[in-house]
Amino acid sequence: MDIRKIKKLIEMLQESDLNEIEVSQGEESVRISRGNNNTVSTQIPLSNNPIQVSEIGEDEIQQELSGNQIKSPIVGTFYRRPNPEKAAFINVGDVIEVGDVVCIVEAMKMMNEIKSEYSGKVVSIIAEDGQPVEFDQTLIIIE
Repeated sequence: MDIRKIKKLIEMLQESDLNEIEVSQGEESVRISRGNNNTVSTQIPLSNNPIQVSEIGEDEIQQELSGNQIKSPIVGTFYRRPNPEKAAFINVGDVIEVGDVVCIVEAMKMMNEIKSEYSGKVVSIIAEDGQPVEFDQTLIIIE
C-alpha cells in the first residue's frame, strides 16, 4: 500500500472521533489506532514482516524497518522485471549477493538498473510494480 494513502488515512483518523481504522486492499491490510496522547500508530503486514509506522504531529512519519534497505536513488517508476514478458529480478525469499540487479527505476524514458549493496535474503518488496517512487524511498528489505 502506498505511503501517501497511509498518510491520508492517518489524517482522516486525526480529524475524526474514531480511535481506530482498518483497511484491506488485496492481500495487504493497514490498521491505524490512536493512543491517549494523540499519537497515531500503524501496523502494515507485508510478507510476514510487519512495518511499524508512528506519527507524532502532522508530517513526521517514521518507519522502523528491520533489515537492510535498498532505496531508490532517483524519482521514477519502479519495475520488478526487465520487461513484461520476463521473470522478476527477485522475489521474496530469494538470496542475493552484492551487485545483483534487484529492480529498475525508469526516469525520463531511461531504465536505471538498481543493484543491491547488500548480500542476504529478500524479506520484503515494499514498492509495487509500476508504482511511482520518490528519491530515497525504501524499495526492498534484505535480511
